[in-house]
Amino acid sequence: MGIKKRNLCVLLLTGLCCFTALGGCGTKENSDSDKIADALPSQESMEEGDQMAEDGQETDGESLGEFSTQDITGETYTQDMFADYDLTMVNVFATWCTPCVNEIPDLQELYEEMESQGVNVVGIVLDCIDGTGSADEEAIEKAKVLAERTGAEYPFLIPDETYLNGRLSGINAVPETFFVDKDGNIVGETYTGSRPLEDWKEIVDTERKGAAQ
Repeated sequence: MGIKKRNLCVLLLTGLCCFTALGGCGTKENSDSDKIADALPSQESMEEGDQMAEDGQETDGESLGEFSTQDITGETYTQDMFADYDLTMVNVFATWCTPCVNEIPDLQELYEEMESQGVNVVGIVLDCIDGTGSADEEAIEKAKVLAERTGAEYPFLIPDETYLNGRLSGINAVPETFFVDKDGNIVGETYTGSRPLEDWKEIVDTERKGAAQ
């Protein structure tokens, strides 16, 4: 193989490895999306979290406004859900995204450890609503299976028809995570990609301190 061809192969492989290590998925469904309900990762395979560096996008002070939506069990949630906690971690994900699924057990453990400290965790299942703004029943059923398989006890919300007053519009990759204070204001930074539990603990501590200032 010539030097130029060999260098090109190295560059392509490096790019592929970097993309894999990012621990995120594009929001377009891939060819495996229809198989997710029958091929969800086992509990053992989800113990290793993928990691991605934060994108550094700051949205301090932006209000989510008023909204009303349901979780995958049919329970209604509004902006009042934030009032009982100093900080709420909002994790936007999709049922077909492997890194999203892999980190759910870590987010559940985070929820168990930090709820008593005033920190809540909420999931938003982006693909539970279709392009027309209607609920996607197939995706909702997949999300229910995910919650059962991963042991998630925090709510999995279905986006409302406004996509949380536009906050969920334009998301290019999942998982995406942001934080909301007790007044319903987005605080701190937006984080793209999955992370292991210890990294999320550090991030939550940082964002909690920032929200308290």
